[in-house]
Amino acid sequence: MSIQSNSQAGPQTDIQASETPLGRDDLARLVARDIKPGSFVNLGIGQPTLVSNYLEPEQNITLHTENGMLGMGPEATGDQVDGDLINAGKIPVTELPGASYFHHADSFAIMRGGHLDICVLGAFQVSATGDLANWHTGAPDAIPAVGGAMDLATGAKDVFVMMTLLTRDGASKLVEACTYPLTGIGCVTRVYTDKAVFLTGPDGVQVRETFGCTLEELQAMVPVPLRAASADAR
Repeated sequence: MSIQSNSQAGPQTDIQASETPLGRDDLARLVARDIKPGSFVNLGIGQPTLVSNYLEPEQNITLHTENGMLGMGPEATGDQVDGDLINAGKIPVTELPGASYFHHADSFAIMRGGHLDICVLGAFQVSATGDLANWHTGAPDAIPAVGGAMDLATGAKDVFVMMTLLTRDGASKLVEACTYPLTGIGCVTRVYTDKAVFLTGPDGVQVRETFGCTLEELQAMVPVPLRAASADAR
């Protein structure tokens, strides 16, 4: 499936649309295309790790992983697999020329010190104003898994979220206010889902493009007011 580039965005009321929802790989490809050349980026565990497979060399993106590496390449396969070379999600990865390794504390200093342009994270919920909940559902039997998410959400200049729009029960993960414990407040700028790309912030939620649904159908799924993104917001 082809995904239109942002440069083809139409007027304010014209939202780009595809006929079907996006799969995980198509979504990862879209996020990869949206990362500005020359950026320093951290990819969270789960869906975000797929983004590394779709970055082009000419983008000159430097990937950081919190277990202590700069210059991470795509996921390792076959003979590329080295048991000692993994990302924070314990997935075997490759290294690019110039890759470097460092102490865990130095890695977190990079995250907390504002040195990352973008982090891409998964989420349980994102609020209309960009609050992020992704480390604990609050359920008594749930296992908290904060990792470095709070450091990334606070320290990165932009936070992109990748997630399915709906839970298994059909509830929207994009909500007016998060009901799960927060990871960060007002930190999320974009939400990439299988059904739409949303822009979040203090002015509410804008929809950049939809996948397999219209804006009206999307509004019926999401309990927050939606409007088409202006061309300059895309």
